[in-house]
Amino acid sequence: MDADTSLVLAFLNTLDVEANTDVLRAQRDWQEWAGERQLAADPLDEAARARDSLRAAVGDPDVEAHPTRAKVEVTLTPDGPAMVPGSAVAAVLAAAARLAVLGEWDRIKICPADDCRWAFYDRSRNRSRTWCSMKVCGNREKARAFRERTATKPTT
Repeated sequence: MDADTSLVLAFLNTLDVEANTDVLRAQRDWQEWAGERQLAADPLDEAARARDSLRAAVGDPDVEAHPTRAKVEVTLTPDGPAMVPGSAVAAVLAAAARLAVLGEWDRIKICPADDCRWAFYDRSRNRSRTWCSMKVCGNREKARAFRERTATKPTT
């Protein structure tokens, strides 16, 4: 997985519904997350709004999109133009923009399982993957649907 995809997924998954954890609940946790990636932490509320907006953009029905901006400087290097973000949110948004330009943005998805909502990268050829994991979330959903179907069938 490339650096842009990894950064966007890591940011989206700072919210873990299944474990009931959220890196963006405490400034210290957010600063640690950003620091591990050599990025400057934005104010906590700005980071949370940006994450909600990104999660909404990739299909999370549980969050609301907010207007989101971040400063990204574009510089010309010997290798060509480069985006230089000024903060962690700017780095994530710059990575998301590069994914969009490359036609990869629609591969970032949110698992539809209510108790999961994990962000993942759809590697399928036709971009049709639904679940973060067929072994876990997909299997649970298939088993639930089977139980519902068989519970409503009359026995003979």
